This record gives sequence, structure tokens and C-alpha cells, in this order.
Amino acid sequence: METVTIGKALNLGLRRALEDDPKVILMGEDIGRLGGVFRITDGLQKDFGDDRVIDTPLAESGIVGTAVGLCLRGYRPVLEIQFDGFVYPAYDQIVSQVAKMHYRSRGQVRVPIVIRIPYGGGIGAVEHHSESPEAYFAHTAGLKVVTCASPDDAYWMIQQAIASDDPIIFFEPKRRYWEKGPVDTDTEPYPLHAARVARPGTDATVVAYGPMVRTALDAATAAAEEGRELEVIDLRSISPLDMAPVYESVRKTGRLVVVHEAPSNVGVGAEIAARVTEQCFYSLEAPVLRVCGFNVPYPAARVEEDFLPDLDRVLDAVDRSFGW
Repeated sequence: METVTIGKALNLGLRRALEDDPKVILMGEDIGRLGGVFRITDGLQKDFGDDRVIDTPLAESGIVGTAVGLCLRGYRPVLEIQFDGFVYPAYDQIVSQVAKMHYRSRGQVRVPIVIRIPYGGGIGAVEHHSESPEAYFAHTAGLKVVTCASPDDAYWMIQQAIASDDPIIFFEPKRRYWEKGPVDTDTEPYPLHAARVARPGTDATVVAYGPMVRTALDAATAAAEEGRELEVIDLRSISPLDMAPVYESVRKTGRLVVVHEAPSNVGVGAEIAARVTEQCFYSLEAPVLRVCGFNVPYPAARVEEDFLPDLDRVLDAVDRSFGW
């Protein structure tokens, strides 16, 4: 077991996937010689060659379209979209082709593509560099959507996604790339599409994913100082959603706060609130509350901390849930 950053864990996971399967190919803008803008693929082109770690033109639609053709020839392409807001030129390819080809072919064709997307704010960047577009893809039948929140999950989840025969959108919390944690390379990995209790508690449930898991854990630590034990659940998978641990927790605590950076309107939090209300209505002591980004375009960097959910906003929602 070693302690590494989330960025380094992703690098190690990609390296192992390249070693284990010669059909794995990495593609993206500046991922080869430069190692990517966040250096996630640093050193991989040098070790595996430019026919397996490929610098592409600045054309996201072309990157995804080329990857579909590679899948039809038996390859497993792993694509990097440089920033979250750059994925939109490829949206038609992803939604119209990648998501539907298996269904369209009546199960005869597999499209084992992994599309890596650094997402979320917190790095002082502007729109197109700080967005959270996960709901677009979670809404699309035929795609699976996951996100890691720790180095250990980063290391294992990227390998599991690459090994999957399904197309997977792999969101990486860019503001957490430099946070460190242990990685156990010899353990049995947690199931890719399973939620996990990140911190047990008894008084209220806080559900988060990706960059907001750390915020939720910090809020739980602060709440404990005031005598409230929050149970924090890391969703890990956005589509499909593993709701069983959420239901179990809400039936125990009676309260739920959902946290994500994306705007609240028609977001993942709304779906979770609806499902919990359907399944746990008589266990709820208060309405399900959401702590999200605001329903405006991503703001200028100097005010982004006012836009992003933080510890105080999470604790305020917890307090409100006890006020009902």
C-alpha cells in the first residue's frame, strides 16, 4: 500500500490497463508528449509508444467518432476530454452513436469506450473549464456514468471501467487531483457501480459524489463537534444509481441531504430525492434537501467559492432538516 494523489492513482491505473491488455489505447488532446493538461497520462507515451497513447487533433467529435470505429475492430479506447465544457462538440457522437450502438445492433456490437472527463470547479477557471455536465449523460440510456472521490477508487475504478464492455463516462474531480490517500494495489476492488458508506452516522444522511465527498466528510467532522453524527454516502456511480445503501441509511436516520456541484434544476439530487420519497416516505422526519450549485452559468473565478457548495451550506441544510 502506498500514499499517492488521485492524479497519480489514475496514472497508475491507466498504466496497469495498458500493460494488461494490448487492445487498450489512450487518445486525447496533448495526452502524449505533454502528459495531459493535468499530467494524468504523464510518461505513458514514452513507455508504450505513440501508437497506443495518441495525441489527437483538437476535435472532440472526431476523437469519439474515431474511437467508435476502433471499438468495431476490437480495441478498447480510453479518451480524455481536456475539460468538462469541451465535451459538447462530441455530445452528438456520444448520445447518438456510442450510447445506442449496442441496442441498435440487437446486442451484436459492443462499444467498450471509456470517456474521461475532468469536471467541477474549484481551480480558478472560467466557464467551459469548471462545469458539471454529469446529468446530461446519466439521463441517456445506454451510457454508464461513474466518478471517483479517493486515490484508491481512482486506481481501481479506471481499470474496472476499461475492462467493462459498456460505454462509460468517467468523471474525475479535478479540484481533488492533488489530494493524497492510500492505494492498495493488492486488494479486491469494490464493485464499480456500488455506493459506499464513507462515514457511518446515526442522526442524518448526507449523500455526495466526486468532489463533494470531501466537503461532506468535512461537514460531518464539524457536526460531530456539536454532537450530531452524519452518515456520509459516496455514490461513486451516477448511472446506474445504487440506492440500497441510501435507503438503508435514511430508514435509520430519517433525514437526507444531497450534495453536488451541478445546478439543482433537474439534477442528480432531484432523482435521488424522488426515489427516496417513493421508497422511504414513512421513515422521513423532514423533506429531502439539496445543496447544489446555483441555476446560473458558471461564474467568474473570483466568485466561484460563493457558487460552489461548501461546509457551511451543508451544515445549514442539516440544521434546517432538524428544524422541521
